[in-house]
Amino acid sequence: MAGRNLIVFLVSVLLVFAAVSCKFQRILRSDDPELKYQKAIEYYEKGEYSRSIRLFTDVISVYRGTARAEKINYYYTMSHYKVGDYIMASHYFKSFVASYPASEHAEKFTYLSAYCKYLVSPPYSLDQTSTREAIQEFQRFVNRYPDSEKVEKANEIIDELRLKLEKKRFEIGKLYYNINDFRAAIVSFNNLINDFPGTVFEEEAYFFIVKSYHDFASMSIPERQPERYEKTVEAYNRLIRNFPESKFLKEANVLLQNAYDNLGEDENQQEIILTEIK
Repeated sequence: MAGRNLIVFLVSVLLVFAAVSCKFQRILRSDDPELKYQKAIEYYEKGEYSRSIRLFTDVISVYRGTARAEKINYYYTMSHYKVGDYIMASHYFKSFVASYPASEHAEKFTYLSAYCKYLVSPPYSLDQTSTREAIQEFQRFVNRYPDSEKVEKANEIIDELRLKLEKKRFEIGKLYYNINDFRAAIVSFNNLINDFPGTVFEEEAYFFIVKSYHDFASMSIPERQPERYEKTVEAYNRLIRNFPESKFLKEANVLLQNAYDNLGEDENQQEIILTEIK
């Protein structure tokens, strides 16, 4: 008996679904833009955003330039955001603000345009175009609405996204180091330090520059080793100048001592007093 009741229930649900679907199709095929406009809003308010999008798509051009245009574009844009189509939503948010800069929704949509770019920002190992775009858009938001309650959150997200870019640049430097492309590693780590002042990877980047010069020297032909070991010493000085109590100091001291040994300098000729190596 219970099984029969379940079947009856499922059939009823399917019939209701079919009836609702047929009703929507009739509205969609209608030539009445007013009907589509009203139903699109109803579907939006019921959370049926995909249907709302389809109906608004049919009437946007009809009401372009009219008093309803802003409202239609508002619902149309928000519908894309609600269904998780963040790429298109960001585009429509930006277009809305460009078309209606004085709208009461302009501040909100400026923020959401950037936020959508943030939502589609991929892991650091992938292409970071959307990450950079999100940073730029959040910065524009902060500059345009400095008193907005969203400024603090926008700045937090900017920091998060910048960290992702920094990590990508740092990992690229490590990759070059690991495949023994020491020239590229040095350039990459230096660019990281210069492009992202105060990055959390700064100390380790300085240390990897020391390692890169040292290993580059050790793998070079004898004629090129002296200048590259001298670069190792210079890189070491740069590390301790910026991080005198660096957590990499012990290992860096070993590299420095090896550089001096290969340069043939005795202890009295060394320009730096080495910290005791334990």
